[in-house]
Amino acid sequence: MGDIRIDALADGGWISQDVRDDLGAAYRFMRVLENRLQMVADEQTHTLPSDRDSLERFARFAGFHDREAFAQALLTHLLNVQRHYATLFENAPIIEAGRRRLLFPSELDDRETLDRLAEMGFPRPPEISGLVRRWDTGSYGSLKSAFARGQLMEIVPVLLEHFASSADPDKAVIGFDRFLAGLHGGGRLFSLLRQNPDLIALMALVLGTAPRLADSLAQFPEVMDAVIDPSFFGALPEQSELAAALERSLRQSESYEDFLDRIRIFAQEHMFLIGTRILSGTLSAEQAGEAFARLADTLVRSLHRAIEDHFTRLHGRIVGQQTAILALGKLGGREMTASSDLDLIVVYDFDAERPESDGPRRLHGAQYFSRLTQRLISGLTAQTNHGVLYRVDMRLRPSGRSGPVATQIDGFAAYQENEAWTWEHLALTRARVVSAPSQFAARVEGVIRAVLCRARDADAITGDVVEMRQAIAAEKGDSDRWNLKYVAGGLTDIEFIAQYLQLIHAAHMPDILDTSTTQVLDKAWRLGLLEPEDAEVLRRAVRLYHDLTQILRLCLSGPFDPKTAAPGLTSLLARAADVPDFATLDAFLAEMQVKVRASFSRILNASL
Repeated sequence: MGDIRIDALADGGWISQDVRDDLGAAYRFMRVLENRLQMVADEQTHTLPSDRDSLERFARFAGFHDREAFAQALLTHLLNVQRHYATLFENAPIIEAGRRRLLFPSELDDRETLDRLAEMGFPRPPEISGLVRRWDTGSYGSLKSAFARGQLMEIVPVLLEHFASSADPDKAVIGFDRFLAGLHGGGRLFSLLRQNPDLIALMALVLGTAPRLADSLAQFPEVMDAVIDPSFFGALPEQSELAAALERSLRQSESYEDFLDRIRIFAQEHMFLIGTRILSGTLSAEQAGEAFARLADTLVRSLHRAIEDHFTRLHGRIVGQQTAILALGKLGGREMTASSDLDLIVVYDFDAERPESDGPRRLHGAQYFSRLTQRLISGLTAQTNHGVLYRVDMRLRPSGRSGPVATQIDGFAAYQENEAWTWEHLALTRARVVSAPSQFAARVEGVIRAVLCRARDADAITGDVVEMRQAIAAEKGDSDRWNLKYVAGGLTDIEFIAQYLQLIHAAHMPDILDTSTTQVLDKAWRLGLLEPEDAEVLRRAVRLYHDLTQILRLCLSGPFDPKTAAPGLTSLLARAADVPDFATLDAFLAEMQVKVRASFSRILNASL
């Protein structure tokens, strides 16, 4: 069907024969890829594998020698389509926004415009009119040229249309005003926006719906350069690329304070780009969670190295010293969102026969690693001119808040073997080493695997899990459908199922172990540990919950209330769930939660 339509465009003289050939080849190539993807996944999917090994296997399955050959072929088709798109539409006029006649004379407000702004939903029309009129006077550096002002004023009606549908229209316009104040040279950007109304919608969506991203955009307006680059919607940077880019920036640091600022700037810029991809619908929740985690891994490793180097200059080293940073929770499972804390544990070792450091300010044994860990936490959480890098939660360390901030590896192993509660072992299913020397990382991972693979009393684990779920419900409540984490049949139910299955089956089926909830459910289904009915419900539900959670964490700092939610946000949620409208999503969500709770009860043989 696609080929027929492309041929029709050529026959009608709308495109040349060369364009027809390129677009036809790209269409057929994409269709073949789509079919192969769905053969591999055995489900309706249009997303390439996000990890290198899976993409390598898919490339070979698709008939290519390796991943690089596949990437080159794909990029060729993408660039051809992008080039022809730009040629076809580079002079396309902006979508007509003349449904509302809006005038912003330089001397005073236009009365009809004020009335129309009020009708559109702006609570303070004179303030909005005043801001727009100021833009047209060239009061900001980005608007000094007549060309830039002219391009901007042509897209103002469309911008205001989009801002009007946001949760707080006035705040969205004020956010755009902050963006203009920090922008250097706006002519090229406004021209590109004028030619591409989808980018206008995306910018308005960021400013009007996602306050975290709006703040980043106002602080770093240059990130829009990446958004308007055609490669923005391509592959996300891999770990090595992120690390190299961060290193280039940090190499220019003139002080420790400058280092902390630079690492925060880098984080905010990349979080903005990931968040914008989520809002644009070009990044799945799974890909976004992995991208946020990949960024966090890179930042934690860099900070670990830098702080350890600085610390040893002051205090020296202890013979045989090694440290490992373990991630648990959302970072451990590579399921992070824009607002996720870092759940961390620091494990160390040293030569107990020679426990004193050799530097100018000597420290002894555990005190050395406690101070080092405190420096690491401060590096992540300190408020600088560019904000906080991450909030850190270390309550999952042995003995919780009452225990030392860092744990010697033998003590860590003994605690997990002899003292840890079931809930701590459930949490340990999501533990992975994010920063450590390779040999020490393998040693720590060996301790974790040994703990998770030990034989357990299934009835005792079942009782503990059910009791914990009931306690959480009593504390947090479980009746709010849009509290996706804690509602009955919500994300907590699914995570408990995945963690429970690992604890009771890993002793004889270690292949079930994985830090990702989604991957555990997939493995449990393949290993025959989930009935097909439950596997279908849980795998579908966890992806839905993650899709919705990514949007909500980007757009809200508090709970979601569907009664007061802005139309732009509810539309985003419906699109993320691939349903026609929010009413359908609300009903679908309720039905899904009933099914998940039924699966929880069947799998654990318990009634809640």
